[in-house]
Amino acid sequence: MSHRLGLLQVLSFLFLLLAAQASTEHTSNWAVLVSTSRFWFNYRHLANVLSLYRTVKRLGIPDSQIILMLPDDMACNPRNAFPGTVYSNADRAVDLYGDNIEVDYRGYEVTVESFIRLLTDRLDEDVPRSKRLGSDAGSNVLVYMTGHGGDQFLKFQDSEEIGAWDLADAFGQMWEKKRYHELLFMIDTCQANTMYTHFYSPNIIATGSSALDQSSYSHHADNDVGVAVIDRWTYYVLEFLETQVTSANSKAKLGDLFDSYDESKIHSQPGVRWDLFPGGEQEGRLRTVVDFFGNVQNVEVEHANATEPGSLKEDLVEIARLVEKWRKRDRDFASRREPLFENNTDAPPSSQSTKARNVVPVRMSGESSWEKRLVGASVLGACAAVWLAGSILGRSSV
Repeated sequence: MSHRLGLLQVLSFLFLLLAAQASTEHTSNWAVLVSTSRFWFNYRHLANVLSLYRTVKRLGIPDSQIILMLPDDMACNPRNAFPGTVYSNADRAVDLYGDNIEVDYRGYEVTVESFIRLLTDRLDEDVPRSKRLGSDAGSNVLVYMTGHGGDQFLKFQDSEEIGAWDLADAFGQMWEKKRYHELLFMIDTCQANTMYTHFYSPNIIATGSSALDQSSYSHHADNDVGVAVIDRWTYYVLEFLETQVTSANSKAKLGDLFDSYDESKIHSQPGVRWDLFPGGEQEGRLRTVVDFFGNVQNVEVEHANATEPGSLKEDLVEIARLVEKWRKRDRDFASRREPLFENNTDAPPSSQSTKARNVVPVRMSGESSWEKRLVGASVLGACAAVWLAGSILGRSSV
């Protein structure tokens, strides 16, 4: 009996847990990290992107939910004095390329068209899942871009440009198609802040490295590599992330990150746009950094508190009713059962075997076939619910 009582407690806890999960702000995280520059002298743009790639992986976003776009492979460039590596600091303490990197779009695959098709999910049917942005209405999406740009444009590989209106319309399509819950847009390029001036879709926070008519500068060069290895704005964003956001449980806020901008170090005026976010700057500043740089894997339950036929609440109540019915049947069966043997229950096995068994048969209560199917389905449902509770609890404890 106790194990069935325990089942009722598990089911009750499961309902409360799922209802709580349903109220969470988002159910998954995705990152789109884009370098738009080719050629060895743009080494720093590749390092910018790989630095952010390393950070979001460190904070828990898996490769399956990161889209990495690299138009050139600096690690294998014949000019690279350290073949197979990419560094963002002259001390070369961390190899950003490493052995565990998954590039989704490489070389001439990185185009304005492929980028917009990726965001808006207008890819051909034969494009593999690894090259798709699988976000939905419950996803927080981080979009980071770096390269050479100007007033309301960003160059792709010195051959084409994406304009501020193109980007705004792509995000507009994403919102209409329910491809994000909240979106953080970050861009490091000359006159970067002009790239988000035309955004009009809700739930977007945007930030850039430099204002109109301002350049975005590199931070420092590695004399052995021979070129600049990272840009200033990205360098100081990473410094904050490495020192203040040390785990996926960090409580550091976006407001803290943006307040860390120091124009005297960045040598330009970073910008932030809050007006598209519900609650404006006041609410946006309270979002944690890991809401976009970390990873969440929650269970989403639609209409968790609904009570109409077929709802989760009604199903759990019905399962609990059936469990109580089984308990009552057990009690009735035990009360109607007669002793298995007559009188001498302590007789040795040999003598007991000669005794006539006086077992009273118990007839199962009559049930129609549909009732039996209902009980069977309910048993499977209860097992599935218990399994789901265990998996959620196991994941929550990680």
